[in-house]
Amino acid sequence: MTIFLMAVIFRVFVIQLKEGTKYRALSKELTVRQDTIYANKGNVYAADGNLLATSMSRFTIRMDVVSAVRSGVFEKNIAGLSKELSNMFGKPQSYYQNKLRTAKNRKSRYLLIARNIGYTDYLKIKQFPIFNKGVYKGGFIAEHKTVRAHPIGKIAARTIGYDDYRGGAGIEGAFANFMEGKNGLRWKQKIAKNQWKPINDVNEKEPVDGHDVITTIDVNIQDITHHALLDKLEYFEADHGCAVVMETATGEVKAISNLGRTSAGKYYEKRNYAVWESHEPGSTFKLASLLIALNDKVIDTSTIVDTEKGRIFIHNRKVEDSQFGGYGKISAARAFEVSSNVGIVKLIKKHYDKKPQKFYDKIEKFGFTEPIGFHIKGEGIPYIPNPKDKDRWNKISLEWMSWGYGVSVTPMQTLMFYNAVANNGIMVKPQFIKELRKQDKTERVFEAIVLDKKIASDEALKKVRKVMENVVVKGTADNIYSSNFSMAGKTGTAKKYMPRFKDKKGNWQGGYYSKKHYVASFAGFFPADKPKYSCIVVIHDPNKEKGYYGATVAAPVFKEIAQKIYTTTPIDRQSVDDQVAFTAIDDKFEKYNYKLNKEYSKIPDVKGMSGMDALSLLENIGLKVKLTGVGNVSSQSLKKGEQLIKGKTIILKLS
Repeated sequence: MTIFLMAVIFRVFVIQLKEGTKYRALSKELTVRQDTIYANKGNVYAADGNLLATSMSRFTIRMDVVSAVRSGVFEKNIAGLSKELSNMFGKPQSYYQNKLRTAKNRKSRYLLIARNIGYTDYLKIKQFPIFNKGVYKGGFIAEHKTVRAHPIGKIAARTIGYDDYRGGAGIEGAFANFMEGKNGLRWKQKIAKNQWKPINDVNEKEPVDGHDVITTIDVNIQDITHHALLDKLEYFEADHGCAVVMETATGEVKAISNLGRTSAGKYYEKRNYAVWESHEPGSTFKLASLLIALNDKVIDTSTIVDTEKGRIFIHNRKVEDSQFGGYGKISAARAFEVSSNVGIVKLIKKHYDKKPQKFYDKIEKFGFTEPIGFHIKGEGIPYIPNPKDKDRWNKISLEWMSWGYGVSVTPMQTLMFYNAVANNGIMVKPQFIKELRKQDKTERVFEAIVLDKKIASDEALKKVRKVMENVVVKGTADNIYSSNFSMAGKTGTAKKYMPRFKDKKGNWQGGYYSKKHYVASFAGFFPADKPKYSCIVVIHDPNKEKGYYGATVAAPVFKEIAQKIYTTTPIDRQSVDDQVAFTAIDDKFEKYNYKLNKEYSKIPDVKGMSGMDALSLLENIGLKVKLTGVGNVSSQSLKKGEQLIKGKTIILKLS
């Protein structure tokens, strides 16, 4: 027994002194772990400062009812805690009293109180009776996570994009690395039933938020564009469509809406059709044909072309006009205004049939042969047959190209070309990003990118702009004419090419041009005399019984967008000479100015001040400010009279 006892003592001595560190570390590994606190991604902002996408904090609140809360504290404060929980979540006070007592009897160390609550509510709950004593004395457990939210809803969702389990798409996908923050760390201890609770109130390493992206989107124009497109998609029961508004001089995309139809007949941002979908444009492509011929001076707008009876055959392939019987002999300008397929095809055939490469080279100059090259992923691949490619070029390629068939381009390419016509021939690259910011400091500014300083002569550009204006005044789009403001553009109506079958590799083969499925479009700019915005509307598969022509389906969307932008955008030339005094505003300014010029050693009271004034005041005295809501300050997280510590964060709630 003595020998056995000595062996036990020796073994305890070895474990305690020699191997103790090893086993203590092993025990700690089994019961304590370091959890990652994921940093918030940077925000995505509209050009006017409105939030388009942000990371919002969400908290799950739990309670250690047994080990952390003494019975005396529990009994003294259970009524107060139950009352506060009842006021916040709406259930009876008795419900929470029973829940807490039951958890106490069952010795629960991980009682669920609330899920998915916001930061403001988290701060309130933290001050409730018992909870205000913290983790060890009050049993307060808060688990934090962040979720991505779009404050303006699903508008422009595909362009704003995402970077998560679905992959990377849109702006967030393109700038994922820039927007990623640095993760923090927090120790947690295993308590029971494979549950883990934070050891401390604070994190061992605080997460650092990611950087922000400022887009070119204007929320007002985006809202106008979205609802104008949605209204017509619903009325015409179309499959999908897109609408884009671009600032003429800079190429900044002010609005982009992409809506697809669900099986239930509802519409949502299904795909980024404007960037992704390459398709046959139809008659909107005729602008390129007319501009090439005018620029080469092989025709003038007054050149006469015989549309015959509205139908011709080229190598046994039919070209016909929408008007039965044709238009007879008309000018080239009129052929464009009424969208005569026969007229445009005959003009191009006559002057370029023997030199198709010259025509192709101009199409290439207009930016149709290669993708534009956006930051965002998923841009569609254009297709323009090249006369040098004998496998793809045939006897009717030139003629079909001239009226928008046998080619495939994206809506953004078409818009970029139309914008160049509006911009005196200067082709600028469409842009979605205005600048990148790091902690409110500008990291990079995206200036306008000029792809071509002059796509055509001033004379040719002036003529096509006038003809485009006449399309609205007396052409195919005269239904959208307004005497209040001028517009210019071109309608497009294209039959959709429907493949017949799939080959062994799964590729569609064969096909025909459907008489049931159409693409209706309208592209143009406004005002016609001094273009500020260019715009394209493309709608696929409208209900043929309700209408399918570009003038009927797409042009009214363009008009509504132009009209509402025109009526809601301030006029730069407008001025007011009268001096009007606003006493209330002047008084507020004087009070603010007085507060701003004071020296502060303690936290000032900013309740009742406007959010803008409070932000300016507090940041000027060295505090970091976070705002929630809009309007005047209703509450502040740091109380009046507290010691001022520069660099500390104060949260203001506006209402």
